[in-house]
Amino acid sequence: MTMKQTTLIVRIVLLIGTITSLFFVPWILVWAWILPLPDTVQEQLNEAIDHGFDGIIVYVDEAGKPPAFYATGWHDRKNKIPADPQALFKIASISKLYVAVAITKLVNDKRLSLDETLADYFPKLVGRIENAEKITLRLMVQHRSGIPDYVYNPDFWNETITKETLEYALDLPANFEPDDEYGYSNTNYLLLSRIIDNVVGYSRHQYIKEEILIPLGLNNTFGSLSEVDIDEVMSGYYVGIEADLKSEDQGMLATAEDVGIFLRALNDGSLFDEGEQDIYSSIYVYEHTGLIPGYQSIAEYHKDIDAVVIQFTNTTDFDGYNWNLSEIVYSSIVKIVGRNRSS
Repeated sequence: MTMKQTTLIVRIVLLIGTITSLFFVPWILVWAWILPLPDTVQEQLNEAIDHGFDGIIVYVDEAGKPPAFYATGWHDRKNKIPADPQALFKIASISKLYVAVAITKLVNDKRLSLDETLADYFPKLVGRIENAEKITLRLMVQHRSGIPDYVYNPDFWNETITKETLEYALDLPANFEPDDEYGYSNTNYLLLSRIIDNVVGYSRHQYIKEEILIPLGLNNTFGSLSEVDIDEVMSGYYVGIEADLKSEDQGMLATAEDVGIFLRALNDGSLFDEGEQDIYSSIYVYEHTGLIPGYQSIAEYHKDIDAVVIQFTNTTDFDGYNWNLSEIVYSSIVKIVGRNRSS
């Protein structure tokens, strides 16, 4: 079986499994939820491996304390390489935070307007994306555009189709009228990324590097797999499929530490120039999760304990149980950090 065929199978079962998981709650989730809280974060990670994860990385940044790094399981299962807390990881939709910050900075510099429409930037999409003349950049950032998510086009899962990704979102009916509802759509951020490319005149990855990564000293965040040594990337696994999924390019990669530093700066405002935080706060969130085949991530700042907690798990599955498990593990880690901070 080729890597392309493996990826196709994973994509199909991921979509079906997400739907299926809504109707069945396995005992493993109940068991993970009711187990007594361990004393340490590392003990919680070790316990999580017993629930079925191949590898886990956790980064904790508590105010007033040195950052803490944790890892357990496998970085590379086949070659028996232990999980490395400094490994690169595919951060999936966490990358939307970086795109939203880039949009904010361009708006503050008067190079973009949140009130301009999709049609203003891409006239050729009029008639191909419904309501293009009414969908503003603000609505795309906020997932209030009504633009269909390309991942729900059945043709997107067909490996014989070789169209550009955007093509899978074209000529489809809108999910709702602009600003009537919230509807998460990856297409919004695909379009926003292209708008950044066009406005700055070069790759948005380079713009993000110049405006976000370099100022924060983030040397372990990258735009694509082509920029890194693949051996430094944590392997990704899908339950029931032996193949390692790390060789497919699926967007941004970063270490947990780099994501944590970025998230701290995003939440405390040190990432922003004057006027930018007000803009950002009006359009997007301050935390995010990420999910692609083989890779799950959670990045949140917890104001009550003044702590950033980043969690990477490198195992996904058909039923979505591993995602639910990752959330339970994450919640337990936050409780342990909070308990130990107050004791």
